[in-house]
Amino acid sequence: MSDYILTYSKIKFFPLEPVKEIIRIEDIAHSLSLMTRANGHCSQFYSVAQHSIHCYQEAKSRGYSQRVQLGCLLHDGSESYISDLTRPVKRNLPEYSVIEERLQRVIYDRFGLGDLTDKERKQIEDVDDTLLHYEFEALMDFPIFDIPPERATEHDFSQRDFASVELEFLAIFASVDTGGQ
Repeated sequence: MSDYILTYSKIKFFPLEPVKEIIRIEDIAHSLSLMTRANGHCSQFYSVAQHSIHCYQEAKSRGYSQRVQLGCLLHDGSESYISDLTRPVKRNLPEYSVIEERLQRVIYDRFGLGDLTDKERKQIEDVDDTLLHYEFEALMDFPIFDIPPERATEHDFSQRDFASVELEFLAIFASVDTGGQ
């Protein structure tokens, strides 16, 4: 068995030894547009890419920097190479978290975000948690937090075609200043 995956763009990618130069935004956008949030337990298909777009929009509406906006768009990029695990399982597999964090750092570095500050990381995390709450409320009729977090904008959680989400993800990426990456 090989230690690589074959990406959408036909790159042999070694998730345990990621090489930043071969990470492609097209692979991330395509893969995330086909992956479901909440391990597929939503009331309808809702992709990780759609979630990432909403995170980007929330960060932009909050007036966060373009770096944080881009970080929000890419915050689940590692999932395109290693998938995701539900939070209860992830908490009990510490080595998975190490692999995920390392890969996510390489992805951030690839797109000019290798030096995110603690404050910027916290902003990304807060946006992610906000969307988690409203997604679960809308798609599972289950609010995550007793007190809903403040949000800067309304989000449309309706089902969308994966191809349109992929194209929007790529268009947003192209519109954000990535420092020449």
